[in-house]
Amino acid sequence: MKIAIAGAGAMGSRIGLMLHQAGNEVVLIDRWPEHIQAIREKGLIGEFEDQTITAKLPIYSPEEIVEGHTNVDLVIALTKSMQLEAMFKDINAIIGKDTFVFCLLNGLGHEETLSKFVAKQNIIFGTTTWTAGLAGPGHAKLVGTGSIEMENLAPEGKDFTLKVIDIFKQAGLNPIYSDNVRYSIWKKACINGTLNGLCTILDCNIAEFGSMSMARTLIETIIGEFAVVAKAEGIELDQAQAIEAVEATYDVKTQGLHYPSMYQDLIRNHRKTEIDYINGAVWQKGQKYQIQTPYCAFLTQLVHGKEELLNAK
Repeated sequence: MKIAIAGAGAMGSRIGLMLHQAGNEVVLIDRWPEHIQAIREKGLIGEFEDQTITAKLPIYSPEEIVEGHTNVDLVIALTKSMQLEAMFKDINAIIGKDTFVFCLLNGLGHEETLSKFVAKQNIIFGTTTWTAGLAGPGHAKLVGTGSIEMENLAPEGKDFTLKVIDIFKQAGLNPIYSDNVRYSIWKKACINGTLNGLCTILDCNIAEFGSMSMARTLIETIIGEFAVVAKAEGIELDQAQAIEAVEATYDVKTQGLHYPSMYQDLIRNHRKTEIDYINGAVWQKGQKYQIQTPYCAFLTQLVHGKEELLNAK
């Protein structure tokens, strides 16, 4: 299968590398010049727990990919949420009528963006528990294992989605076909909607947040707002299950010492965040359904205020 990875950062590098090892034709697309240059000069370095491999994978900027490239079978979307539309505008030339898009982004509201570029029957949505990091340009650190859950947005897309399942199985990516991936996306959004914004504003890691006396009240309130908006969209969230999933991350032996991605983007690197696609999306959807979401609204505004103070780009 000919596969383009739109957003070849840490996770894109991991998935692209594993699909390449399984014999697929993989093209990486990214905007980071140093990352592109390093992979072109030295190959993509994948540092696994038991081995380090180097793969010579083609990588292009979105502007370069349109010149001389035919349509691909599958585009795996792994950009930052706020970069999704710009990426697909730039790579639209390689998306044909039979091209499918598999969206693995965190957050909510991506269906509306992708529907501008491909038919709904050609969209697959999913979530993943795989992790990845970058030690530097062109150097991915790949620790642990995980799985990928996916489901076609429209019934007509199921046959191709099952082909993707087979391809991902051969690559060792542990895919799972879901009958309700939207529930999983909302559940994961609850985790991001509590830990990302709160750890960023409070300047703490996950374990430090979990140790606070008011942590339970904060996550219950925010997840409550997620649940009532999800219900308006036809998703019945199990709030107790979502709270349990958040609190399971506090353990210092697992994720507790981790600083969430939003913290790393804003506090460490002064980059703009994905808050509009997490708490901000709940706030916006709440306005649509005339549902009050004061905690999500306030947290969204606080994060944007911090972006301004840090002159985030």
